[in-house]
Amino acid sequence: MRARCSRFVLRCSLLAAACGLVCVSARAATFYVTVAGLGGEPDYEQRFTANATDLDKIFKTATGAHVYTLTGKQSTKAKLTEVMAEVARDAKPEDDFVLTLIGHGTFDGVEYKFNLVGPDVSAAELAALCDKVSAKRQLIVDTTSASGGAVPVLERPGRAVIVATKSGTEKNATVFARYWVEALQDPLADTDKSDSISAMEAFAYADRKTAEFYTSQKRLATEHPEFEDTGKGDAVRSLAAATGREGALMSTFTVVRIGAAQASMNDPAKRDLMAKKEELEQKVDELKYEKAAMEPGEYKKELTAALLELAKVQEALDK
Repeated sequence: MRARCSRFVLRCSLLAAACGLVCVSARAATFYVTVAGLGGEPDYEQRFTANATDLDKIFKTATGAHVYTLTGKQSTKAKLTEVMAEVARDAKPEDDFVLTLIGHGTFDGVEYKFNLVGPDVSAAELAALCDKVSAKRQLIVDTTSASGGAVPVLERPGRAVIVATKSGTEKNATVFARYWVEALQDPLADTDKSDSISAMEAFAYADRKTAEFYTSQKRLATEHPEFEDTGKGDAVRSLAAATGREGALMSTFTVVRIGAAQASMNDPAKRDLMAKKEELEQKVDELKYEKAAMEPGEYKKELTAALLELAKVQEALDK
């Protein structure tokens, strides 16, 4: 009896989550904040600004996107605080929030800081700014050196944290940002062919490209990207190394849409269908993470129903 009740509660929870997605997905927006920090040298300044500018262009093609990009003299702690206050004022719980940090970071063994023009901003201060944003789904992509030292402070339930280094002691300049930007532009990053690139897909692409860079240059790798998206525990190097629900949020967090998906979201006649499709895809992914807690028959039934509905929606979109 207790097992039956547990399955009933689990099923109701999944259905409630799906219903919530149906209600909000059509009107949900994404808030993107990108910061290119202090370069210190002309080469770094140019590289950081170029990466941030590319992301600005990518994010501005998204329907319902609110895009804030700080580069050059605007990359100050005061300006970042101002922008984050604006996002905190406007973002709703059903919206998504993405913060991308590009540049240099430092770690003194205790505290991580992101290098900006003027005073730097610490991981604790960044976390406090993000905590004021009511969006329940958040993604922080810290591509800086020593960024691994920021994970314990930045992590929180509902927030995925991606960093370029496995610890605060990897202090050399990183190349991860270059490949993160590339991942959001390359259709090959869309491994499940959904016409959208999730945080997990982008991470896997950028991680692989980063490793290939050091191999091709015959250099010892000085950065090892990691992620954490449960709000507790240590960051991991890959989905294969993850346990429990690690990777669930990143797998369902759409960073950008491409191809047909982007076109559908820009078409008022197809926007609701596209929102329904993404809701069903998230439900399928959620079911896969809940599989261990479900009886095989219940899991198969729920998954089959979601996949059949997804096929119907896709058929409608293709017409």
